Amino acid sequence: MGNIVITVSREYGSGGRLIARRVAEQLNIPFYDKEIIAAVAKKTGLAEGFIREAERRPVRSFLFDLYRSAQNLSLSDQVFLAETAVIRDLAEKGSCVIVGRCADYVLREREDLLRVFVHAPLSRRCRRAAEEYGVRDVEDLEGYVSKLDKQRSSYYNYFSTSRWGDAHNYELCVNSELGVEQTAELICQAARGREGGGHG
Repeated sequence: MGNIVITVSREYGSGGRLIARRVAEQLNIPFYDKEIIAAVAKKTGLAEGFIREAERRPVRSFLFDLYRSAQNLSLSDQVFLAETAVIRDLAEKGSCVIVGRCADYVLREREDLLRVFVHAPLSRRCRRAAEEYGVRDVEDLEGYVSKLDKQRSSYYNYFSTSRWGDAHNYELCVNSELGVEQTAELICQAARGREGGGHG
């Protein structure tokens, strides 16, 4: 298989991170998720906990802030720019799987890119949140899951000119109700089929 960079965006509770890890294992290529936070912490000197918090709270307009001046960028914007540099460096090193952090948008010009969006019905995602993620002390579980999706959507829409979850932005959108292994295999098949080809 030629060089391939796979970005995985996902709804909360869809199992997207687990699926992405299985894809990396099956293709025997590096997997990057929280490793990006560690790399940004090393690059910026910021604490990992602070970076995680900055990812959740973008405000105003990133493009407007960028236009004004780098000196006026919020810490969230500065974290995003550092993550962008890390993501591009990782992709340059060779084939890999990258989870979240607008990687599909950051790397959109690459010819060897496969952009994936993993989704699932809300009821299934709530069940996974409770049974696998240990989210139990929440009165309105559906509201909680939907709120986290909204945070992901807001983050993505804030930093990109695309819309989170819009099928037009991905080569593959897949419902993880197929099962973790089956979903991972579908993504692997798509990756093997691209062989470094363009978006067409």
